[in-house]
Amino acid sequence: MDIRTIWQRVMANPVKIQFSPLNHRLLFFYVASIVWLELVYRLWSVKNLNFDFVFSFLFSLAAGGLLYLLSSLLNEVMNKVIAVILIMQLCICYNVQLVYYDIFQTPFSIYSLLGAGDVTQFMDVILSTILKNLAGIVVVFIPLILLLTNFFKFTYARVKAPFVYIILLFCIFSHGLSLLCVNLTGDSNISQYTLYYKTYSPQLSVGRLGLLTTMRLDLQRLVLGDSLGAVVEAMNDEIAPAYAPADDTSGPEGVAGVSTQYIEGTEDSDIPSKAEPSEPAKDPEYLFNTMEIDFDSLIANEKDPTVLGMHKYFSSVEPTRQNSYTGLFEGCNLILLTAEGFSPYAVDLELTPVLYKMIKEGFEFTNFYNPVWGVSTSDGEYVACTGLMPKAGIWSFARSGQNYMPFAMGNQFKSLGYVTKAWHNHSYTYYKRNISHPNMGYDYKGVGSGLKIKKTWPESDLEMIEVTAPEYIGTQPFHTYYMTVSGHLQYNFLGNFIAKKNKEYVEELPYFTPAKAYIACNMELEFAMKALIEKLEAAGIAENTVIAISPDHYPYGLPRESIDELAGHKVEENFALYKSTLIIWKKGMEPVVVDEPCSSLDINPTLANLFGLEYDSRLLMGRDILSDAPPLVIFSNWSWITERARFNSVSNKVEFTGGTEEDPEYIQSIHKMVSERNKYSTKILENNYYGKILQ
Repeated sequence: MDIRTIWQRVMANPVKIQFSPLNHRLLFFYVASIVWLELVYRLWSVKNLNFDFVFSFLFSLAAGGLLYLLSSLLNEVMNKVIAVILIMQLCICYNVQLVYYDIFQTPFSIYSLLGAGDVTQFMDVILSTILKNLAGIVVVFIPLILLLTNFFKFTYARVKAPFVYIILLFCIFSHGLSLLCVNLTGDSNISQYTLYYKTYSPQLSVGRLGLLTTMRLDLQRLVLGDSLGAVVEAMNDEIAPAYAPADDTSGPEGVAGVSTQYIEGTEDSDIPSKAEPSEPAKDPEYLFNTMEIDFDSLIANEKDPTVLGMHKYFSSVEPTRQNSYTGLFEGCNLILLTAEGFSPYAVDLELTPVLYKMIKEGFEFTNFYNPVWGVSTSDGEYVACTGLMPKAGIWSFARSGQNYMPFAMGNQFKSLGYVTKAWHNHSYTYYKRNISHPNMGYDYKGVGSGLKIKKTWPESDLEMIEVTAPEYIGTQPFHTYYMTVSGHLQYNFLGNFIAKKNKEYVEELPYFTPAKAYIACNMELEFAMKALIEKLEAAGIAENTVIAISPDHYPYGLPRESIDELAGHKVEENFALYKSTLIIWKKGMEPVVVDEPCSSLDINPTLANLFGLEYDSRLLMGRDILSDAPPLVIFSNWSWITERARFNSVSNKVEFTGGTEEDPEYIQSIHKMVSERNKYSTKILENNYYGKILQ
């Protein structure tokens, strides 16, 4: 049967396929509803509307057509019920995303539904956020309201077969058009093509592809894995050595961007600084921080193409050198803390003198960043504890519990005969820490499993220190890890026990309530550190114990105007919002100021080098901050900062800094490096790579 015959038969029965916009207005309503929801989410949450919205519109066409088919195949009553259910689910999904984004400043991952039971512990936070965003929530529900009131006088009659085929063709054509436009965007790090096929970055994907498409890709990857991305990657992936700038910007004796600051009353330091150049940057006496890994043999014998590609990549990465700080703390105890919501705004000479002293008398990192990742606190912990970037869309720390993790501080020190313990002063199963933390080499305890403290919200950091310190002080050498909770949102004096407890210390501050409550919460960390140091001093081991503190994320529970209030100016949102504080301190050490860019990704290798631990710098995504390796700060939306430039992925603009000249090749090389570190960090997690080559 030729096309002419088909056409003649169709024209002979025009009633069967006659298209009337009035009869099929529900199709247009679905498309318009999705476009409306995308628009509201962008304007209300992301606050970014640009040309990229065209991709949201294009993908809405096929999605609307599919929804129309689903609600047009049965009888009129059932079709109406299905239509209401579909629109209701859409509105609920967008509202969940809207509320979640307001709390965590990142899109909600479908994988996080597995931890929905844990979220019920924070119903007060959720309810207050719903009330705060009530107007936006109502606006999101407008399509459902219009449908229920039959505002457009919808018809729900069953669609005849010929028109079903036409709608199917419409879906296929519109989706194909969407993919064509995606494929035309090129393969840069932040292009629609890369985000659709290769890399899952929710923060970028929402802005460039739309929230509905981002959720669909999230579900697709959760159910099917990255099979499509793997095919695309196999077709056009190239493995090349990481970029190493030709210009030597390192400091003396392999220490880049480091200077020594003297506190009044201390003696001159023997540690060289940039102001005291004495030897070449790469002195031959400084070895590389590597392990004996026969990559040539691994490459020759590997059958798995994914793992083979990993062998080739890691063998090409330039390792970092040891330096004058290598082994500075060898043999010392280590107390490592991830501090909930900690930031520079919580540190003050008069209010928090202990924390202030630890910053000024230890390693002071003046250009430290603490990016927020997709799974909030858990991803923040994962980055700091492992030196790896989390995989978007899953709980990377919980997933790492299935893997061999030799570079985690717990496993490192445990292999040296240290006592290794970890605590969290909230539910011990939250974010599945009962799986991840023992796997890092710790005897782990939390509320409900070994840690007995008062059940308040949030719980006290001070009480946790007082209860747990006797378990390790006196058992040298030891390494302990704490995940605190006293700095947790919400920042008020009603539902926040810690803020209310410490209210007297902040009442006279010239801030509004949220800022005062935030500082009051962090006073508990101050008191905890004061008590801890006093216990170490009483035991005579303060001079032999290093304390390291990093935040899990910036205080996103604070209204943006409160952050501006504490900062004394409007805080830039892509970089400055994540500028933070890293403390590495030991009583009696010579203070060191580090000015170069660094981030939480660099904490693990920096501590490993300071303690003289054996690790392979090629296998971590961060780098020893004190080495001569060029700095690179990577943000979750793929923005980045180096010593020469910074790239804003939201505006897609590069700014060269420090008087450096524009260099397109340099920019492309850093883009490639960022992409590779994200890609291979994910592959380490997915393939238990450390277990394959080191166990």
